[in-house]
Amino acid sequence: MADFLQVVTTVDSEDAAEGLARGITGARLAACVQIVGPIKSVYWWQGELDEAREWQLIIKTTTGRIAELEDYIKENHSYETPDITPTVISRGSHEYPDWITPETSIDASS
Repeated sequence: MADFLQVVTTVDSEDAAEGLARGITGARLAACVQIVGPIKSVYWWQGELDEAREWQLIIKTTTGRIAELEDYIKENHSYETPDITPTVISRGSHEYPDWITPETSIDASS
């Protein structure tokens, strides 16, 4: 299953989260994007401790799409340095790899 990833990023509004999620899935860069939020983030930025209300996107994709996904997020994200953190999905159900592969994922309406 090392060919499958869960990628996390955060944005500053629910509208931004929905727009990015629809863009990513619409471009077939991921099988699914889950939106979680709002969340509170506490972080260092430009030498100062800061905090923000954010929405987290959990993106299910393949290693073959990560470069294209990263480019898409950078081009369509409002943050100067967006969080783009991929994690390998090491286990899942037998059917999961077929579903998560954007090129072969089954249309839920059929």
